[in-house]
Amino acid sequence: MTVTLADVAARAQVSPATVSRVLNGNYPVAAATRERVLKAVDELDYVLNGPASSLAAATSDLVGVLVNDIADPFFGIMASAVQAEIVGPGGRAGGERLAVVCNTGGLPERELTYLTLLQRQRAAAVVLTGGAVENEEHIAAVAAKLRRLTEAGTRVVLCGRPPVPDTDTVALTFDNRGGARQLTEHLLSLGHRRIGYVAGPEERTTTRHRLEGHREALAGAGGPTPDDLVVHGPYDRASGYTATRELLGRAPDLTALVAANDTVALGACAALREAGLRIPEDVSVAGFDDLPFSVDAVPALTTVRLPLSEAAARAGRIAMDREAAPEGGVDEVRGELMVRGSTGVPREA
Repeated sequence: MTVTLADVAARAQVSPATVSRVLNGNYPVAAATRERVLKAVDELDYVLNGPASSLAAATSDLVGVLVNDIADPFFGIMASAVQAEIVGPGGRAGGERLAVVCNTGGLPERELTYLTLLQRQRAAAVVLTGGAVENEEHIAAVAAKLRRLTEAGTRVVLCGRPPVPDTDTVALTFDNRGGARQLTEHLLSLGHRRIGYVAGPEERTTTRHRLEGHREALAGAGGPTPDDLVVHGPYDRASGYTATRELLGRAPDLTALVAANDTVALGACAALREAGLRIPEDVSVAGFDDLPFSVDAVPALTTVRLPLSEAAARAGRIAMDREAAPEGGVDEVRGELMVRGSTGVPREA
C-alpha cells in the first residue's frame, strides 16, 4: 500500500502542511515537532514508498559528510579532504557536486535525522566519519537507514568507523587499538609503569578500541590497568585538564599520561604545568591523531599519526566511484608512532 503525506501526518500527530514544511525546509518548525515528523517518515519508509517513489532510484548532486564536531580539527581535516575529492582533479568527475557537512554534535538522534534528510534529498553519496556510538538500538537504526540509502542508489562510505554488517557500504577503519598499544609500549620501554589514561566518551568505538590497545600493552608487560588510573570524558581540552587534575589527586606518583587525542593532551599538559610538574622530566605526555598543532606544542607532542587527510580523500574518491572499493568492502588504515619531546625516561623515585 502506498504511503501518503497524510499517513505521515497521522503518525506524527501533526497536520499534512507541517509535514510538508519539515520535508521541504521552507518554513520554521519547532525542533521537537521536526524530530517527530522525521521519525514518522522513517518508520513509514515514506521516502521510498511515497509520491517520490518514481524518483527513488535517481540521485541528486548532493553529497553528505557527517562529522561529530566540525570545530574539532580531526573532523575538519577529514571533511575538507572529502570535499576536495568530490569534483576531482580538474573537475573531471562528471560535473559539480554540492558537499553538505552535517554536524551531529556527537548526538545519536541527530545522526539519524541527517541520514533521513539525505535520503529524502536522494544524495549521490554519504560519507560518515569518526567513531560510532555503541548502542544496540542505535546501531540497528543506522543500519536500516544505510540500507535504504544504498537501495535508492546512494553510495555510502564509512571513514574512521567500524563497518556496519548487512549493509552495502564501504568502511575504511582506523587501527586505533594497534596504535594505542604501540604508544603505551613506547612508554613502557622508557621505564614507565604508573601510567594514567584520559579516555574519551565511554559509548564511542574509538574510545573502546584505544583503551583496549593501552590495556593490551600493559598486560603484555605483566600488569593490568588499575581502574583508578583511567578517567573518561569528552574529546576536548577541558576534559584533558579536568581529568588530569583528578588523576593527580588519585595517583600523585604518576610518571606518564596517555590522552585520548591530541586536543585532550593539551589540556593535560596545562594541568600538569599548573601543578608545578615539568614535561617530560616529571610526567611524560602522549596524545593520538597527530593533529597539525602537535608538532608545535612545547615540548612537541609524542602521538600516533593517523593519515586523516589521505584516508578521507580516498573515502571521497570511492564515494564518487573514482576509486575501487577495497576487497570485501573493508580496509584497515594503520597509524604511525611519532616520538617527540613530550615523552622521556621516568623521574627517579
